[in-house]
Amino acid sequence: MSLSVDVYVPRAEGGIEVLDIPPGCSDAAGREDWRTEVWGSEPVRSLGARFLPRLATEDLTVAPDEMPAFLAECDLLRTHLGRIAGHTDDVSRAGDLSRADDVGFAADVRRSLDNIVAAARRAADIGGGIIIW
Repeated sequence: MSLSVDVYVPRAEGGIEVLDIPPGCSDAAGREDWRTEVWGSEPVRSLGARFLPRLATEDLTVAPDEMPAFLAECDLLRTHLGRIAGHTDDVSRAGDLSRADDVGFAADVRRSLDNIVAAARRAADIGGGIIIW
């Protein structure tokens, strides 16, 4: 299983409508085990992140009015991606990766965060929110 990020808009009659993924965009938000190993990891939590760590216990819904704070959290995580990916390598892979694999894993985390941010920006532009599930 993999995590996906989707944009939604609130419906006037209640509930939400999940939108299709635009051409050229990706909904990939990481592997299922990244709920705890990346997004809910100690380095992410120690930065004061409050949104993405919720994935450790539940799907994440970010409401339209929370998008600025969510995007700020993503910017914070981006500045610490090396530390976040390095911690994950130490914990989940016991340091058995070559340097090339370390770089590849960090690139995978970066791509997933890029997809999450792109979805969040699309949502913010239309007054919507996101779901990571």
